Amino acid sequence: MLIYLFKRLLYALPIALGVTVVSFLLVYLAPGDPLNAIAPADAPAEVITALKTSYGLDRPMPVRYALWLARAVQGDLGASIATGRPVIAEVLGAVSNTLVLAAMAALAGVCVGCVLGGLAGYHAGGWIDRVASAISVVGVSVPHYWLGLVLTIVFSIRLGWLPAMGAGPGGSAAWAWDGAHLRHLVLPAATLCVIPMGIITRTVRALVADMLNQEFVVALRARGLGGRAVFRHVTRNVAPTVLAVAGLQVGYLMGGSILVETVFAWPGTGFLLNTAIFQRDIPLLQGTILVLCLFFVVINLTVDVVQPLIDPRMGRA
Repeated sequence: MLIYLFKRLLYALPIALGVTVVSFLLVYLAPGDPLNAIAPADAPAEVITALKTSYGLDRPMPVRYALWLARAVQGDLGASIATGRPVIAEVLGAVSNTLVLAAMAALAGVCVGCVLGGLAGYHAGGWIDRVASAISVVGVSVPHYWLGLVLTIVFSIRLGWLPAMGAGPGGSAAWAWDGAHLRHLVLPAATLCVIPMGIITRTVRALVADMLNQEFVVALRARGLGGRAVFRHVTRNVAPTVLAVAGLQVGYLMGGSILVETVFAWPGTGFLLNTAIFQRDIPLLQGTILVLCLFFVVINLTVDVVQPLIDPRMGRA
């Protein structure tokens, strides 16, 4: 088990290093000058030169990367060009809001997906299977932004049941676990959960249907075990794969919520990324992308660690 954990950690380190390279270089592929966010178009050449020196934009790319990485390891992601605030403060505030949104969406998607997929697998070929499969196909096919707009029109504009924007009353960006803030969470979480729900439904359905045809299940039934005992054995064999898929979906929700957060003005990392892109705020872009990618790496590493606890055979791989 310890060797397995050590190997997974070794695999994660080069991935994390590659993430830093991509996070640093990717933002420079976009057109535009980042200094436009703080300097007017008619700024004198001396001012532009001074700003480039101040932000390190006059140095070669490898030198900039080395200095940026050295500061990032110490928790210093620089300062936002647009606001002048530390990037780490901006990102951590947004990450906490996105974590709340992603956790609620993932919880809803995983729970509904497991129930629908389990029912479809146990009734493969029947009408329950067809209904669950149709729901999963719709879930993975509907665009996030379109569904968000539809839910806003129906439940916010027409019915007036739920707020359409912000994370709290009055456009508050600070999250609190109370009824007023939870009402702001419902629409974006419902919008985000449909894709993981559809993917997990299809995954669980295929796994359960295949598991029920395995020889050990037939043997368990031949020994006279009831449906509940068979269900426990099937669940234990299906759980590692479902956990891996669910972990990936949580990572995707953290990084793939930019359109949903923009539609609902949810003050998370997606909304922050959208703002940084339009402002060409390179330090903020780099810091946000880096944190999201590292979070994805950590999620996958956590899933790799938890899987052997469910199925000890994986720890001997």
